[in-house]
Amino acid sequence: MADTTNRVFCTIVPPHVLDHLARADHPRRSGAARRTLEHDALQRTRRTITAVRGLIPAAAATPPDKPRRAIYDARNQETLPGTKVRSEGDGPSSDATVNRAHAGLGATFQLFLDAYRRHSIDGAGLPLDATVHYGEEYSNAFWDGERMVFGDGDGDLFLDFTIPVDVIGHELTHGVTQYTANLEYFGQSGALNESVSDVFGALIKQHALGQTADQADWLIGAGLLGPDVTGEALRSMKAPGTAYDDDVLGKDPQPGHMDDFVRTNQDNGGVHINSGIPNRAFHLAATEIGGHAWEKAGQVWYDVLTGGELAADADFADFARLTVAAAHARFGDGDEHKAVRDAWNEVGVAAE
Repeated sequence: MADTTNRVFCTIVPPHVLDHLARADHPRRSGAARRTLEHDALQRTRRTITAVRGLIPAAAATPPDKPRRAIYDARNQETLPGTKVRSEGDGPSSDATVNRAHAGLGATFQLFLDAYRRHSIDGAGLPLDATVHYGEEYSNAFWDGERMVFGDGDGDLFLDFTIPVDVIGHELTHGVTQYTANLEYFGQSGALNESVSDVFGALIKQHALGQTADQADWLIGAGLLGPDVTGEALRSMKAPGTAYDDDVLGKDPQPGHMDDFVRTNQDNGGVHINSGIPNRAFHLAATEIGGHAWEKAGQVWYDVLTGGELAADADFADFARLTVAAAHARFGDGDEHKAVRDAWNEVGVAAE
């Protein structure tokens, strides 16, 4: 079983973005960013995720092939979970945010079930809970080890965090990682943790839309940024470093190659920054293989995440080696194996 003291607090908006905004010469923007940063810093000191790698709760029968969702409304307070406003089986709410959260939880459940026969986050039918309207102008979303939590954004730079389904999928995948490889949230293993969430967040969106790899935009958080922000998303898996370049928000700092790996003490050693490198590797492999990305490239990544060989402190080279081996084990010495190996080589990570 994994170390049960692993401390992780995973948010979709990186601290470096909020740090930049907190210094903006705009009282409302800087104030909202500072409040979000203060909240997130406090949560990081409090949060202890119980790691359950290899531990699946005993079940009397096979879990059902349907999600068990519950949506709560925090009513702009910071008390969790809030008031329950929609349960599984209820009709749509009059609140679009509640309905988007409900749909996003369902889309996440469906991808993992349809593609990998995984029943919910823990593989044993874990109920999926989410809280919306969290905090006052809270500009983030996070998985707290038990539930999804969504802020409304400031309505200026960031809109409602339930809008992009890949944001919902990204955060819930931190739960999948928690229950499987439990990758440490620092340095390269932390960047892999973030990248895995981006990978499956993107696949959840593509699965929901029925898109092939060449049809997908490979953006994380498209639709989240306000209309006056110069940018299209929080991250680009296809072209790391190009998602935004804004006077207020700053410039996307993600590298797409090991030559540009960022060494920093911020953001847990740059977990949201350097994740661009494995993100691009996945995009390259998926688009080279073609078809629906969750079927082959996604299967390889899922095999590694859940296979038991991925160490909690794995680095990029470890992950590359395991994905190449997994591609060979599942598909043989063919196009899939070559695509995965070539993708890692293209981003400067020795795969074998």
